[in-house]
Amino acid sequence: MTPSLSKSKRAAPDPVTGKRTSRPAPIQISAPVQAPVHVPSTDHSSSALHTALRDLLRVHAPEAALLARVGGTVLHLQNDVMELCGPELEPPEAWLESGEMTWLSRDGELLGLLWSDGGPEGKPVSATATEVLTMLLAASRPDGAGREAEVLVTQLPVATAWLTPELVFRRVSRPFLELLDISDAGVLGRTVAEVLPGHPALVQALQGAVAGRSVRLPDALLSARGADTAPRWVRGEARPYLGGWGAGVMLTLQDVSGEYERAARVSALLDTRTPAALLTEDGTVLHASPGLSELAPQVPGQPVPVLIGAPLWDWPGFDSTSVAAARDLVRLAAAGGEAQADLTLAGGETLTLSVRRSAASGLLVAESVGAPVGGAAPLGLITQMLALSEDATVLVDAAGRAQLINERAALLLGVEASRLVGLGLTRVLGELGVKVFSPDGQPLALPDWRSLPSPACREVLLALPGHSLRHMELRVTPVGPETGRRETSNRGNAQSGGLLLTLRDVTVLRRAEAKMHHDARHDALTGLHNRVGLREDLAALEKTESETAGLETVGLETAKTPAGALVCLNIDGFGALNTALGRVTCDRLLIGLAARLSDVAGGKGGSAARLEGGTFAVLLPGLDIHDALEAVQRALSVPLRCGPRETPLTFALGVAALGGTIEDSISNAEIAVRHARQQGRGGLGFYTPALRAGVRSAYALEEDLRGALTAREFTLLYQPVLGLKSGKPLGAESLLRWQHPELGLLLPHSFLEVAGRSELITHIGEWVVEEAVASRDRVRAACGEAHPEWQVSVNLSLEELRRSEGLSRLLPLLSAQGAPDIEVTAGSLLDHSEETLGMLEQLRSHGARLSVDDFGDGAGSNLSALTRFPLDAIKLHPTLTARLPGDPRVVTLVASTIDLAHRLGLKVVAVGVERSEQLDILRELGCDAAQGYGVCPPLPETELLAWLAER
Repeated sequence: MTPSLSKSKRAAPDPVTGKRTSRPAPIQISAPVQAPVHVPSTDHSSSALHTALRDLLRVHAPEAALLARVGGTVLHLQNDVMELCGPELEPPEAWLESGEMTWLSRDGELLGLLWSDGGPEGKPVSATATEVLTMLLAASRPDGAGREAEVLVTQLPVATAWLTPELVFRRVSRPFLELLDISDAGVLGRTVAEVLPGHPALVQALQGAVAGRSVRLPDALLSARGADTAPRWVRGEARPYLGGWGAGVMLTLQDVSGEYERAARVSALLDTRTPAALLTEDGTVLHASPGLSELAPQVPGQPVPVLIGAPLWDWPGFDSTSVAAARDLVRLAAAGGEAQADLTLAGGETLTLSVRRSAASGLLVAESVGAPVGGAAPLGLITQMLALSEDATVLVDAAGRAQLINERAALLLGVEASRLVGLGLTRVLGELGVKVFSPDGQPLALPDWRSLPSPACREVLLALPGHSLRHMELRVTPVGPETGRRETSNRGNAQSGGLLLTLRDVTVLRRAEAKMHHDARHDALTGLHNRVGLREDLAALEKTESETAGLETVGLETAKTPAGALVCLNIDGFGALNTALGRVTCDRLLIGLAARLSDVAGGKGGSAARLEGGTFAVLLPGLDIHDALEAVQRALSVPLRCGPRETPLTFALGVAALGGTIEDSISNAEIAVRHARQQGRGGLGFYTPALRAGVRSAYALEEDLRGALTAREFTLLYQPVLGLKSGKPLGAESLLRWQHPELGLLLPHSFLEVAGRSELITHIGEWVVEEAVASRDRVRAACGEAHPEWQVSVNLSLEELRRSEGLSRLLPLLSAQGAPDIEVTAGSLLDHSEETLGMLEQLRSHGARLSVDDFGDGAGSNLSALTRFPLDAIKLHPTLTARLPGDPRVVTLVASTIDLAHRLGLKVVAVGVERSEQLDILRELGCDAAQGYGVCPPLPETELLAWLAER
């Protein structure tokens, strides 16, 4: 049975736009909202999702309230308080009385409701709030598993992994597997502790991300699985992540083995009496010079205090008053600046310490300023370090001359490093033909290095010799003079010593990001835009027209779209076509169709999009709906060619004029094509507000249907069937009615089509059979010997019995209670398949007598069906009965039909008998039974018993 839903759904917001634009009449909620209870927070996955929902609502819609379906329950979030409200997504009555309610939906599924009274300023909920909450709720659905994660995780060019809240690997990128030298099977489904044993600090840090915090992970030396692969130092970060599978942790690792290797090689260079150290960005000392270590207080007989591996500020050489200052120096330098301060040592001396970034990524250099030099100057040491850097590095002096070019920079420029030393860098780059562009492609002049602000970092496009174009991250860092003393100026001039230029190649990452951006907006098969891309086309068209008119551009949610039309088309029978032709052939057809639609749109300054499966859209600005439809029809009139043969296709075409919001334009065209599909193959649909009202009405009716069974709103009426020879009632046909609490008594034709779109029709059919059989038994018991063989008949759809094992669910009921008579339409017997025959034989084997309803209407009658299937009777179509006895030709036709049926051993029942003279002629023609208002109108069971008592 389906659960009861609130009758408020009849006044629900527009299911297409999600907006309730007008306040409905006061409505009574049939099922009150369950008393809220606080949400438990034991499930890490749910906790992360709840936290994300709370944060998003606080940032984007602080005045709003949210009801959201998460898992098997509904959460209510308002004023930063989250509560559990039971399994049904039903708004409080106050939400229906005032304010604005927005539906959050994706792929036809209602995910949540967002309500706001506008707050003190009366502002509606922003489009951003609707988008981000919908994205989050859609990503948390179980059926959305892996869609964005496959792209986001497996295709990233960095070592990335997605973990469950239990720290189990779900997905990993290829670089992650390469970093650990391991296969998918060795990672997926296993915990971090299993894959990376011996690193409890790493696991503990990841627990922080599970709790909802972004954390930096401690550097760790990981042993690769391959015997020939050396251990690698990795540095990483982890943050909470919500994707298609729900809440989890996104883990990113970076191989910093080169950093440690360089540090090891540099350790020999730091063999100096000058106080100096090499640090990570978090302040951990990788190497320290003997001159720095010797400044720590010495205890006789004890070794020199250890500094390496600990934060700089924990060094015992500092006085306690200098710990905070040392920490601040590191923090400022890690942020990109250069920091200098006088620090008091434990012995009372003062050490002027400078901390700055190194050109090597992630490394800081701490060195004394003005201290005696016992070996090479620190600047000379750093110069040697830069030669080991994995990034392209150039050291220029105050005059802009290259002083050092490491091998990677020389390889990038395609010249020998030794040939460039001492030359002006700007002139050399110009002669080599190197050009610089901004990330958006705007040309940039080669800078005057002497006046370039530093420190600085920006991204540029570098056009290299040979026409290679690379995305580079350019970092400019000031470098002090060889004497070891620095000025505080922020420009690389003669006094400050020069500039260090570091170029990091980020081309692979930017191309991957561009591909992800492209894929998010384009259909993978046809190359056309998808739904997201179509929205952006409409937004761009709107912006262009607004700028042309000199108007201020407004947001997507409130902006009005420009003049033009949107044509939506759907290939008739696309599913059957795909099965018949095969996937490869059908894909070729879709590509050909996409090319044709793209030509039509391109010639009109518009665009084409593939929305899903066999559904496309064509945006044609500047055309009215008739011209737009004609342009598309003309393009589709020529059959598509697939290989050596042509494949004619028919299409349902729906067209809507651009207007309202961008989402309105798209949904209007989709409503129009849905209406066209209902017209049959090759149908046309023009959007009108009445169509949207019909969709809204059908949706509300379907919502009400889901609660009608539980609310006992269905009832059966019984129309007696009279035996014409005996004059006695033989049984009755059960007729379904719905007593709608607002719309009154509804006949089947007004709601069964809606029910047929889902499993509701199966549940309704089961109820009808069960209730009809129960009524039959009650009539037999009440009438005693008067009507011992009283029987009822029910109308069943063979199509619905095929769906979702409907027949297998019905047969046990027939076995337990005894089958009623079953009527099937003549049209359903046009299918002479073995499946149809098998279903009818199963019904017959359970005691059901089978009748063909509406026989003789011409459209669905088939004489061969009378011999093909195990039938007991036929019921004449009411149009035949209505023309009796005045039409001689109909009298002859009915007489012949009755004679033919009797020769085949079938009974004949006339339906729609209204007058006594019709009964007389039917009796004369040998008809077996009749029903209609001339015999008795449909009656409730109590009135039927009274009618039978009189006979």
